[in-house]
Amino acid sequence: MDGHCQICQYDISLRFELKCLKLFDLLIFIIYYTIFNMKKGIIILPVLILVFFWNFSLAEKPQKSGWNLAIQSYTFHKFSLKESIVKANLTGIKNVEAFYNQPLGEGLEGTLLTMDEATQKQLTAYAKSQKVKIVATGVVSNKKRDDWEKIFQLASSMGIEIITCEPKYEDLKYVDELANKYKIDVAIHNHPKPSDYWNPDLFLENVKGLSERIGGCADIGHWKRMGIDPVEGLKNYGTRLKVVHLKDIEAKQEGKDYQDDVVLGKGIIEINSIFKELKNQKFKGLFAIEFEGDQQTLMADVEKYVHFFNKSVTELFNNQK
Repeated sequence: MDGHCQICQYDISLRFELKCLKLFDLLIFIIYYTIFNMKKGIIILPVLILVFFWNFSLAEKPQKSGWNLAIQSYTFHKFSLKESIVKANLTGIKNVEAFYNQPLGEGLEGTLLTMDEATQKQLTAYAKSQKVKIVATGVVSNKKRDDWEKIFQLASSMGIEIITCEPKYEDLKYVDELANKYKIDVAIHNHPKPSDYWNPDLFLENVKGLSERIGGCADIGHWKRMGIDPVEGLKNYGTRLKVVHLKDIEAKQEGKDYQDDVVLGKGIIEINSIFKELKNQKFKGLFAIEFEGDQQTLMADVEKYVHFFNKSVTELFNNQK
């Protein structure tokens, strides 16, 4: 076992213990309070028990919404894809958008686009063993026309449902043909300038006349960096929207060109307004966390992403009429 895997296994066991401890500590508090405040405890115990189970439920998927949360494995790009799958499961995420150029991990040669059929089966089985499904792959860009069929064949053989990508304009019709041939959706991503799709208008203009298989992957962080209001961008995409790359970013700082990612709710993007707009649209696509943060606190920050998503979405669907 290599060093990364040893670190990953230690990280898994430690974080599982910490999660258990948080719930255990809350339960101990309930018991302690009840014993030393018997009369009050008789009244307040049911309330405390409800608080306990409410806290526990925040880690669960917000069932009412029907929304699915994934993680773009580029979040863990300093690790292998196998390690990323383990880390996704550890944070309660059951869907992965696999970064196509990421090393697969111990015992598996190559990357998604270079592995053979036997390796595909091994990787799929490994993800299944972790109760995780690779539902999407990307972001694929700057590929030659001849590469696209291979990408779709790979996605089809692995049961991948969405390819996030940035095809050349001249390849869009061909990509649309392949999407319908293999019955796989395409979500066109928006990197910042000079990407061909940095502005929603560029995307919408170039997908006119294409089938419903061709949609958008809205990276709300990149839109904000480009001075585009993410809520307005989502409105413009409308029914073309298939994936949202979920992130928040810091405010502009003097002397700094790039606005770094931050934990959801800590930056300048109105995340809850994003959720409200998508609820109004009856969005049924995929949310994928894509977070490029401090490697020292990465797992803790991803857990905060999951907590924020679950809590905010649950409250939105429970309270908003």
